[in-house]
Amino acid sequence: MIGLIFVGAVAGLLAGISPCILPVLPVVLVAGATQPGAAEPGTAQPQAAPLRRAGLGRPLAVIGGLILSFSLLILAGSEIISLLHLPQDSLRDAGIALLLVVGLGYLVPPLGALLERPFARVRTRRPGGGSGGFVLGLALGVLYVPCAGPVLAAITVVGATHKVGLTAVFVTAAFAVGTAVPLLVIAVAGGQLARRVSALRRRAPRVRQAGGVVLIAMAVAIAFNAFTSLQLDVPSYSSALQGSARVRAELNNLTGVRRTSLTACSSTATHLVNCGPAPDFKDITAWLNTPGGKPLTIAGLRGKVVLVDFWTYSCINCQRSLPHVEAWYRSYARDGLVVVGVHTPEFAFEHVVSNVRSQAASLGVHYPVAVDDDYGTWNAYDNEYWPAEYLIDARGDVRHISFGEGDYSVTETLIRQLLQDARPGLHLPPATDVPNLTPAGELSPETYVGYDRLQYLDPMGAVVDNAPVRYQFPATLPLGYMGLAGTWNDHAQEATAGAGAQLELGFLAQDVYLVLGGSGTVTVSINGHPAQPVAVSGIPRLYTLYQASSAQQGRMLLQVSPGVQVYDFTFG
Repeated sequence: MIGLIFVGAVAGLLAGISPCILPVLPVVLVAGATQPGAAEPGTAQPQAAPLRRAGLGRPLAVIGGLILSFSLLILAGSEIISLLHLPQDSLRDAGIALLLVVGLGYLVPPLGALLERPFARVRTRRPGGGSGGFVLGLALGVLYVPCAGPVLAAITVVGATHKVGLTAVFVTAAFAVGTAVPLLVIAVAGGQLARRVSALRRRAPRVRQAGGVVLIAMAVAIAFNAFTSLQLDVPSYSSALQGSARVRAELNNLTGVRRTSLTACSSTATHLVNCGPAPDFKDITAWLNTPGGKPLTIAGLRGKVVLVDFWTYSCINCQRSLPHVEAWYRSYARDGLVVVGVHTPEFAFEHVVSNVRSQAASLGVHYPVAVDDDYGTWNAYDNEYWPAEYLIDARGDVRHISFGEGDYSVTETLIRQLLQDARPGLHLPPATDVPNLTPAGELSPETYVGYDRLQYLDPMGAVVDNAPVRYQFPATLPLGYMGLAGTWNDHAQEATAGAGAQLELGFLAQDVYLVLGGSGTVTVSINGHPAQPVAVSGIPRLYTLYQASSAQQGRMLLQVSPGVQVYDFTFG
């Protein structure tokens, strides 16, 4: 659990420096630069506490309120509003209203004092800027729109499916603290700037009034989703940095994801694979963009190529991927492609069907949308991410899976291949040309060899536990997968080489590392060219197998002497 808490904190920090902070960034800056409870120029200053003298009191109050309301929303938002019989979007509306009230408090000092009075009574001292800052932080926590990465997605699923446990609470708190750190720095910077500019000190009342105007303007802008286009134009990088195989394994345990043919299927393959039959759409609340709102079924779509796209409308990563999905729908619908957007909500306000309908239209989504409020289809597919795409052939089998942003050209190529497989001789239009805003730098995922975390063996399921078995390489090896040949004894954490042991790996990386143990030699060749042999001895440790000047695809063949233990590939 400690490792997952650390990952949660790092993931929160990454989210706090990503485009998802854009709507609240001006508010945090204003919060640090204004002190509603400060004395007017020319009046006696009360004795300041150490934190207040250091300029930390109000920023800490703002961030404390943000952490509290954000964590409660993630873990218990849906449950709270259900118990109170409130509309599902009431939390977001309350946050906007609270931000408006705080802004008015900046403009009207008596109202500001009234807002701070309940907190001042609790603290048994006169009202100050910190108590008002806590109210502002409560509003920001509700309005904070985080980036959809593996860690936050897992936390949200835990809350939405009412599986909150102690680990989920700790991971959520770690994420909230991590994402608050950069916001605290911004707030403190605003306060330092205000104290160092003498003109601001002399005009403190006007500065507070200007801050109130900013808060009110930001509340209105957030209410009308004015930041959406700007967020879409700035690529996000936080999700890619959270997605190692070790993190995914821990999150699987947190969310209770079952290990099935879909969870075992590679999301990095660049060619068609067979992941098994596609599950049907289950427990759908409503269908949008279908004739009369009638439901679709996988069985009813036989003969068609189907792309199932999991998304949610406040997810910025999903919004960046939607133009690609919509372009495929426009280009290939007449040739037999059916796109189904499964809208599985992150937050309470995304449970409202009218909100989904409105936002789908605003985002240009014209293909069928299944509103998956109860996570029935999400769980049927054992899904973990927003966005996630499952490509299904005309026979109803899942042939390709993709998580997160990017790899659009691969997905489109496979869509075209399945369409032509279904209708031989079909003449397709040219490939679509939608700009890809996903940042570069993708690497092969961490790849374990022991059966406890074995994910990328081809063929999957061929390994035999705790027994020496002779294997054969597959005819073709997908990128990101490995194959075994010769004799191997696969254990929980490692595989021990026997007679004629070989391992083949398709990788995308600049550097390839491998944890090895035992004693012996590993002979390495890259794309058929021999490399320096690796002498293995001593305790298990990390060995460097390959280094290049830039990331590239390659095929690595290892010839492993008997007794050497192979644990875990990592990539740089």
